[in-house]
Amino acid sequence: MQRRVFHRLLAACAGAAVFLAQALTPAWAAEEGADVMILKLSNEVLDSIKADPAIKAGDVSRIIALVDSKIMPNVNFQRMTASSVGPGWRQASPEQKKRLQEEYKILLVRTYAGALAQVNDMTVTAKPMRAAPDDKEVVVRTEVRGKGNPEPIQLDYRLEKTPGEGRGWKIYNLNVMGVWLVETYRSQFAQEVHAKGIDGLIASLVERNKANAKKA
Repeated sequence: MQRRVFHRLLAACAGAAVFLAQALTPAWAAEEGADVMILKLSNEVLDSIKADPAIKAGDVSRIIALVDSKIMPNVNFQRMTASSVGPGWRQASPEQKKRLQEEYKILLVRTYAGALAQVNDMTVTAKPMRAAPDDKEVVVRTEVRGKGNPEPIQLDYRLEKTPGEGRGWKIYNLNVMGVWLVETYRSQFAQEVHAKGIDGLIASLVERNKANAKKA
């Protein structure tokens, strides 16, 4: 009798141990693929757009706020900004780097939001991804289609797998309608840095963002 109770207790403890192990397993242990992450984020944004009357009425500022809160936390801004600025990044002071990232983020948010603002009743699909399970950097290609718009909006992403506590996939480059932003801005920023230095580039970004805000 005692042996039977002992075995039952042992089995119960074993079951509890398995349950605790599952409950305490970090979320990244069952890490989702980069394409799954991008589709999930994209659909969250699109569903929010469909549910927001102000956005449907053409309020671009609401789209910008939505993109900023949903998409941008999943972007590696430091890498993206450094790659766009190019060699000039190494010349920048910590304060200049901070300003560059702030202004570049505003520019990216408006660019992304502008692409989404062009279509209504949107759906997003991901093209087949070519990547090995152990790849640390991948490209996810998507198309956003809208009712009444025969041509899809191309939105592609380059992502890196980040280690450590905040591990997961982070975006470090965007292709908006056939244009990779980092490569495009790199040539523009290089000219600004060469002509006016880092402070000149920051001032140029500030003015560009002000102009874009007025257009919106």
